[in-house]
Amino acid sequence: MSDLVLVINAGSSSIKFSLFETAGSADPQVLFKGQMEGLYVEPKFTAKDAADQKVADEVLPADVPKNHDYALRHMLSWLEQRLGGREIKVVGHRVVHGGTKYSHPERVTPELIAGLEALIPLAPLHEPHNIAPIKILQDLLPNAPQVTCFDTAFHTTQPELNQLFALPYEFAQKEGIRRYGFHGLSYEYIASVLPHIDTRAAEGRTVVAHLGNGSSMAALLGGECQATTMGFTALEGLPMGTRCGSIDGGVLLHLMNHLQMDAKQIETLLYKESGLLGLSGGISSDMRALQSSSEPLAKFAIDYFARRIVRETASLAAAIGGLDCLVFTAGIGENDAITRANVCHQLRWLGVEIDEAANAVRSGEPRRISLADSKVAVYVIPTNEELMIARQALATI
Repeated sequence: MSDLVLVINAGSSSIKFSLFETAGSADPQVLFKGQMEGLYVEPKFTAKDAADQKVADEVLPADVPKNHDYALRHMLSWLEQRLGGREIKVVGHRVVHGGTKYSHPERVTPELIAGLEALIPLAPLHEPHNIAPIKILQDLLPNAPQVTCFDTAFHTTQPELNQLFALPYEFAQKEGIRRYGFHGLSYEYIASVLPHIDTRAAEGRTVVAHLGNGSSMAALLGGECQATTMGFTALEGLPMGTRCGSIDGGVLLHLMNHLQMDAKQIETLLYKESGLLGLSGGISSDMRALQSSSEPLAKFAIDYFARRIVRETASLAAAIGGLDCLVFTAGIGENDAITRANVCHQLRWLGVEIDEAANAVRSGEPRRISLADSKVAVYVIPTNEELMIARQALATI
């Protein structure tokens, strides 16, 4: 008898879901996936089936509650109508922050919820919205155990030298101020499939570039994380759609002392008005829109993004003593041949030789895009964080 696994990824204004089915030792297969977006404004529910065909597309009535609770009830009601009486066996949740305490998936208990709530100060923009569905589903699915899967967990294998900032040591020990890293579920998925694609890369020195609206990179040695670009928050490292990436702390002091900006204004600037959007002069945070623009600042933003990826690749290669493999994944990494080529051309000095024809091919399958004699193998591997959560949830129970 197959089991049903529900995966939830909740944010401040949306809830994404995937429903998986598994039988025996087979890898879970998706049955439905979708999301409720526009919460608290104009909620819209969409869903697709296993064949990626749209099976739901509706704007919720204006008189219904626009909160997470109603969104989850609506999703479950929609799913129950299609399950023929079958019950969901387990629910897996993406939780952004696990701090230093949670380095593996955890089954939900009252003690765990209390532990997650204690981590809210480390991720105030994300953690509360990750916790809310857990509490709601305890009432809606009382017989289904829930499992939390942490975006920071994969990075706990980093040496302490790569985790700490050069602040007084007590800030790390007492206040938890250190580089945690994020997108860990994506990196863990790549690490899990790499042995089936390239044994040398899986056992050796690999840099993975998770490039999307939120972007980061990680250095893997034998499949374990040794260094990553994101730090205490998901703001450090590469520039992103609207996030600035790494910035001199002195700039923030200048904004406070000379421009009289308060914490909220600086937060908005760093998270919502910077990155590709800011560098392009407000043209767009979307790489596709920038590449179709003839404006000089659009090209500048694109080139800046690629240059930062190149610099971080070199830094991460130094952290693992060289480079055997470079992997591109996530929205930009998987679909943007122009950015991949731009980066790879600048990494020729490191032994990267790209196959232009292979790079231009669009495919949803893992593929090599480097020449056969390239010293560094380069791959495009689609990530699947939802499948990773489903696997972890099943393994945990």
